[in-house]
Amino acid sequence: ELAMNAPGEDLAPAALAIAKVEYPSLQSEPYLAVLDRMGEEASTRMGSSGDAPFEDAVRAFNEYFYDEQGFCGNRERYDDPRNSFLNEVLNRRTGIPISLAVVYLEVARRAGLRVAGVNFPGHFLLRAPVAAATRTTDDVLIVDPFHNGAFLSEIDCRELLRQHVGDAAAFDRSLLEPATMHQIVVRMLVNLKR
Repeated sequence: ELAMNAPGEDLAPAALAIAKVEYPSLQSEPYLAVLDRMGEEASTRMGSSGDAPFEDAVRAFNEYFYDEQGFCGNRERYDDPRNSFLNEVLNRRTGIPISLAVVYLEVARRAGLRVAGVNFPGHFLLRAPVAAATRTTDDVLIVDPFHNGAFLSEIDCRELLRQHVGDAAAFDRSLLEPATMHQIVVRMLVNLKR
């Protein structure tokens, strides 16, 4: 119970358990091994970014994840249920914001990059802590997992909220708080139910 209320870490086993509903004979170990390998490769690609601005580490990770590994948002078949099953997302390298975010979070964690999920209305996002000196308005970097890891400003987030919820929705900074594992798993299940 306590782990479900913690920030979303070690999500792959839960996401693969969800996939077992559709794929009863699914074996988790090969997919966990793929995530482990990708985490090692991403760490190598990021190199020693300890002295570089955090945005540079995220850019290097994005280059590995999107350019080298070929992950992308499935714009053509957004409603395809396979976009919500972690095994399919890993096999096909495409998904919806929440499933791409889960893969991103799992690989980033293994690569030593601190990233958290954001249960943003209508479009799941990611956030990474940034040293205050490197940003003018914020202490977090907001990343869109569906659009190749694009960095979003607060204005971008306000527009995203308007697109997904409508003009009546009021933006509040609390919408960018880290999601718990429970929130992420529930969001994946709600997407599948739809």
